[in-house]
Amino acid sequence: MTAPTLIQLIGTALFGIAVLHTFSTKWFQHLAHTQPRFAGVWHLLGEVEVVFGLWAMVLVLCIAGLAGPTDAITYIEEQNFTEPLFVFVILVIAGTRPILVLTQGLVESLTRWLPLPASFACYVLTLALIPLLGSFITEPAAMTLAALMLRERYYIRGMSARFMYGTLAVLLVNVSIGGVLTPYAAPPVLMVADAWGWDLAFMSSMFGWKAAIAVVFNAIGVALLFRKELAALPVPVVAPVSAPMPVAMILVHVLFLAGVVLTSHHPVAFLGLFLFFLGFTEAFEKHQDTLMLREGLLVGFFLAGLVVLGKQQTWWLQPILAGLDATVLFFGAVGLTAITDNAALTYLGSLVDGMSDTAKYALVAGAITGGGLTVIANAPNPAAFSILQDSFDEQSINPLQLFLSALVPTMVAGLCFMVL
Repeated sequence: MTAPTLIQLIGTALFGIAVLHTFSTKWFQHLAHTQPRFAGVWHLLGEVEVVFGLWAMVLVLCIAGLAGPTDAITYIEEQNFTEPLFVFVILVIAGTRPILVLTQGLVESLTRWLPLPASFACYVLTLALIPLLGSFITEPAAMTLAALMLRERYYIRGMSARFMYGTLAVLLVNVSIGGVLTPYAAPPVLMVADAWGWDLAFMSSMFGWKAAIAVVFNAIGVALLFRKELAALPVPVVAPVSAPMPVAMILVHVLFLAGVVLTSHHPVAFLGLFLFFLGFTEAFEKHQDTLMLREGLLVGFFLAGLVVLGKQQTWWLQPILAGLDATVLFFGAVGLTAITDNAALTYLGSLVDGMSDTAKYALVAGAITGGGLTVIANAPNPAAFSILQDSFDEQSINPLQLFLSALVPTMVAGLCFMVL
C-alpha cells in the first residue's frame, strides 16, 4: 500500500464523518422539532440526501485551500457523474402518473389471478415482481415505482413503524439483488460486466435465478410476518384514479423510459431526451401529477457527493480487496458495501490484476447482498428514502433501525448466493 497523500487522508476523514452523519440524521430531525429556533439548520443537517453532497463540498474547499482553486475544479471535472444524472432522470420519468398507472395495472391483474387475499398478494408482488423488473428497466426505476406504490397503498394508511421499517428493508435488499438477471441494470454489475465479459447468459445462470429465489422468499416472508396488518387494510387498497389514462399517453412515457435506459451511458443523449420529456409533460399537464424534480435533484446531489468523496478511498479500499480470499471477500464486500457505494466497490475490484473467477463472483455477490443495509449501500436507495421518509416519525428514517431490519433479508440473499 502506497502512503496516502494529505488530500486522501482528508478525503477519508470526511468520508467517515459523512457516514456518521448519515446515521445521525434522525437525531438532527428530532432537534428540528424540539429546538425551533434553529429548526432550519437542523432540518438541513437531517436531510439524508444532503449529507454526502455537503461533505463533498468541504473536500472541494480543502483541495482549493491546499492546492488551489484550479486543482479543485480539475478534480471535480475528472469525476464521472453519469450515474447521479441517470438516477435523477430515471426517477422523475418513472415517478410519473402514466408509468405508475401501468405498473399498478400489471400488479392488480396478477393479484386477481393469485388465490390469496388481495392486500397480501398485492404486497408480495410489489416487493418481488417490481424489483425483478429492475433487471430490465434498471434498479433506480424499479425502486422509484415500488416506493411510490408502497407509499400510496400502505405507508399513508397509518401502518406500524415495525411494518414500515421491515417493508423498506426488504425493498432495498430486493432491489439490490433483483437487478442481476441482466448485466446492465444493477450499478455494481454494470461496473464490471464489460471488463470481465459477463453477458446476459452468464448473469442469468450465475446470479439471476438465485436472486429470484431470494427476492420471492423475502417478499413472502415479510408478508407473513405482517399478515395481520395487511388483513386489516380496507378494500380496495388502491386509491381510485381521477381520470382514465389514455393508452397512447402510457406508450409515450414507456418510450421515453426505454430511451433513457438505452442511452444510460451517454448523459448528453438521455439529458436531451429528458428535456424533451419535460416539454411533453407540460403540453399534456392534465395527465400528470407534480413531477418529482425536487426528490430527483436531492438524490442526484447525494450520489454526486458520494462520487466526489468515494474517489479518495481508493488508496485503502483497493489493497483490501486484493488481499482477501473468495469467502472472506464475500463477507468483506457485504460489510464494506454498508459504508460505501457497492458500484464503487466492484469498480475498484475490477482494477485488481489477477483476480480469480471465484473471487470476482464473491465480490459482486457480496456487494449486491449488502446493498440494502444503509442508504449509501446502493445507488437507488436514496430514491426510496426521499419518497417514503415523510411517512415516518418526524419525517425521518432511523438508519440504525433500518440496518437491523435489513439483517434477515440480507442473510437470506447471502445464503442464496453462497449456498445454491
